[in-house]
Amino acid sequence: MNAAARHSLFSRFGVELEYMIVDAQSLSVRPIADELLCPAAGNLSGHVDRGRIAWSNELVAHVVELKVTEPETALEIMPALFQTNIRDINSLLAPLSARLMPAGMHPWMDPEHETRFWPHKYGEVYRAFDRIFGCHGHGWANLQSAHLNLPFANDEEFARLHAAIRLLLPILPGLSASSPIVEGQITGLLDNRLEVYRTNSRQIAGVAGQVIPVAVFSQAAYEAQILEPLYAEIAAHDPEGVLQEEWLNGRGAIARFSRNTIEIRILDVQECPQVDLAICAAAIAVLRALVAERWSALALQQAVAVEPLASVFLTAVRTADEAVIYDDEYLRLFGYPGDSCTVGELWQHLFTAFPELTSESSPWREPLTTIVEEGPLARRILDALPDNDLETVYEELCRCLEEGEIFHA
Repeated sequence: MNAAARHSLFSRFGVELEYMIVDAQSLSVRPIADELLCPAAGNLSGHVDRGRIAWSNELVAHVVELKVTEPETALEIMPALFQTNIRDINSLLAPLSARLMPAGMHPWMDPEHETRFWPHKYGEVYRAFDRIFGCHGHGWANLQSAHLNLPFANDEEFARLHAAIRLLLPILPGLSASSPIVEGQITGLLDNRLEVYRTNSRQIAGVAGQVIPVAVFSQAAYEAQILEPLYAEIAAHDPEGVLQEEWLNGRGAIARFSRNTIEIRILDVQECPQVDLAICAAAIAVLRALVAERWSALALQQAVAVEPLASVFLTAVRTADEAVIYDDEYLRLFGYPGDSCTVGELWQHLFTAFPELTSESSPWREPLTTIVEEGPLARRILDALPDNDLETVYEELCRCLEEGEIFHA
């Protein structure tokens, strides 16, 4: 492991947030990330260092990513840091008649015709992805997420953290689903981003697997059972070895041994950073408790296979907080007393276990209370639609992002 990058469990937090660049009036996607990032960076790298926050490009040219430049010791400072940078980006986009839009997918983008790839640095990587997977689709060209990076110092900490994260992944869409609309249509799924995410690399099955990582709890086992088979599977399609890196792994949480972190990737981005960070705070609180064996022993956590976790995950992708969990063994790992419950009811049980998350003084009180009482953002978007058209709803979401406000139906 990289000794220089070692941080103990829950001592540092890395967060990345992705947003769409859209036309200021029509709200359709605008593939002009290079017109924003390259002048700000002073070169074609697309990387803009703004002190504690950096801006960068992604695969497609209508997406910009904001991230902390170094892992921070406290989540509480991050919403204001991100919010300041969002306003700065919007001020630079305004002369281009553009702005940022939140949520996990653009609601009417046609990726077959509107996709434009980032044309500069790392272009060879993106061309390789497109050649192998065909990236003119929603699973590649139209999905915006929040990533949470959590450190581990050694194999023992990795084992505990990976076990806990595997258990948590299936219920995260109950808080974060924000993508109910695809090409202008209500699909019936609340997290369409995750639905396309789990199938976007089906040509190489080992890239995403079943999204939930397999039960491996050491670096050697992870490399032998996940990374090496993946590299071998893609080798024939990638003779130059451009893609044979840790980031090729497309599971819902991936180990980054190059920087001693596990990166959680299945969170849809929310209407403003305050909500994203509140969801991260809730996830971290539950992971801390699992790692400490508050409700279940480590051996029991590690014994859970992929299939039951993937089953819960798929139901949560469809109906988020209203998805019903019938697996009582899974529920007992979180100390839930009943034989079944919805994902939302399980989260309410967990919030009861951590009253500090929703106390009067907590910065996470309003976002988490809103999610509990009104549902995740996807449900609030759908609730707003009977009385408003799509453009009006997503205009309000853009305003919420600019102002740092919570969206209410």
